[in-house]
Amino acid sequence: MDGGASVRAIVIEESGGPEKLLLGDVPSPTVGEGTVVVDVAAAGLNFIDTYHRSGLYPMEFPFTPGVEGAGVVTAVGTGVEEIAVGDRVAWSGQIGSYAEQAVVVAASAVPVPDEIDLETAAAVLLQGLTAHYLATDTFPLTDAHQCLIHAGAGGVGLLLTQIAAMKGGRVITTVGSEDKAVLSRDAGADDVIVYTQTDFKEAVEDLVGEKSLDVVFDGVGAATFDKSIDLLRPRGMMVTFGNASGPVPDISPLMLSQKGSLFLTRPTLAHYLRTREELLGRVNDLFRWIAAGDLDVHIDARYALGDAADAHRALEARLTTGKVLIVP
Repeated sequence: MDGGASVRAIVIEESGGPEKLLLGDVPSPTVGEGTVVVDVAAAGLNFIDTYHRSGLYPMEFPFTPGVEGAGVVTAVGTGVEEIAVGDRVAWSGQIGSYAEQAVVVAASAVPVPDEIDLETAAAVLLQGLTAHYLATDTFPLTDAHQCLIHAGAGGVGLLLTQIAAMKGGRVITTVGSEDKAVLSRDAGADDVIVYTQTDFKEAVEDLVGEKSLDVVFDGVGAATFDKSIDLLRPRGMMVTFGNASGPVPDISPLMLSQKGSLFLTRPTLAHYLRTREELLGRVNDLFRWIAAGDLDVHIDARYALGDAADAHRALEARLTTGKVLIVP
């Protein structure tokens, strides 16, 4: 590639609020061993992007945010055998997606089938993989289980609800508004609690009784943790996988014993994608479900690259449902 060429990208030079997302010109990316360069069709917006920006997850500055996207390969580095120029690919876990072009490690890029459009691929990958491992491995759901999913109309929430409903158990969700409740019910939730109108712990107990849930999937964090853990049956599992309201405080292991020999896990996607085979297995399930019409990917909004700050503001204010895309 021409070393003097440039592309448009978002650059963060110091931690802080959404105003730290600066649009500018950066040198065109160059391909290296084991990597590919991709023309980005869309980048997915995720809460981890806000953690990187705010400093909750420390980063080296400057950097271009965005850990998920999809596009068309324009250059292939040495040692890359499974991907060719012109291939449609998607990726997650690779920083730098808020840009017109991105360098992606080939081992993390997955082929996008012809029947899946690139925006859908960008919208489903990180959150879909998260929902997949939560429901199939962290706590393998069956039709015998009762689960609570917080933020049921969010990106992970809508996908996790659909997968949980496929498994056949009872699915209860919490959402912040009546509009979001409609989306959550459409995704397959048996019961939806609007937490701004009622105490979610009391509402769950009215539905299923005290200490009756098998598992709680909680991407909200500090605001919901304490009440959620009190809803679990003995030997139930608390799955805290996100920090949307801030990180969960330190916990004494003895508390888990006192509340019913509970299981507590704080999983992260990377530990459920330890091999290429595991990545492709989960992705192939997602793409197969989408193609069959069993999994709907709800894209709530699309923001231009220069409007990335507005996208972050909307996400942090919980004004979004489903998936938000940054479109170069």
